[in-house]
Amino acid sequence: MRVELLDSAEDDLISGFEFYERQSKGLGNHFLESLFSDIESLHLYAGIHSLHFGYRRLLAKKFPFAIYYKPGKEIIRVYAILDCRRNPAWIRNRLT
Repeated sequence: MRVELLDSAEDDLISGFEFYERQSKGLGNHFLESLFSDIESLHLYAGIHSLHFGYRRLLAKKFPFAIYYKPGKEIIRVYAILDCRRNPAWIRNRLT
């Protein structure tokens, strides 16, 4: 299976990187490395995560982010990578 990041998910990663890089130089890179590791785990674990707003949700291991994806027969599409500290209503609106 192949994992595909949609433009919206890539934008979320860039926003997260910028946020953490403002907090401490180099933390943005650590954020990206950690999230890409979580995304790569979808090769093994896609489809086992709970459903939220019509998407499977993988919680990141090191940062308070959730990866929203839909597994297909050949492609796992990642639609959003969102900060779990956001208002749940904002997350729902973003995903619907």
